Amino acid sequence: MAQDPTDRRVVVTGPPRRTRPLNRYRPRTEIDEQTTLGHTYVRSLMRSQLRAALTVFAVLVLLVGPLPLVFASMGDSAGLEWIVLGFCIYPPLVLLARWYVRRADRNEKDFVRLVEDR
Repeated sequence: MAQDPTDRRVVVTGPPRRTRPLNRYRPRTEIDEQTTLGHTYVRSLMRSQLRAALTVFAVLVLLVGPLPLVFASMGDSAGLEWIVLGFCIYPPLVLLARWYVRRADRNEKDFVRLVEDR
């Protein structure tokens, strides 16, 4: 049984339909090529890290700075000074350090998420 030539299947080959590259916005290339926009991204990360560091420094100054004045006003109570220095200062310092590390990690993760388009 002979088929009609109009019913015959034809295989079409050619270039793919998307011959143009996708012009997607890629922050990573902006940073790698050191453009002004890439510089702005890096500066934003640096500013957020600096803001966290200055916050920790301000809290540290407010926490530890007045201690010499407090100790001077207490007179001759050396035992209490060592208790304050040994036991009362370290828990807030540890909490402050923990907050800073978590904040710095979060800033870096946000930056990586921005750069990798996730």
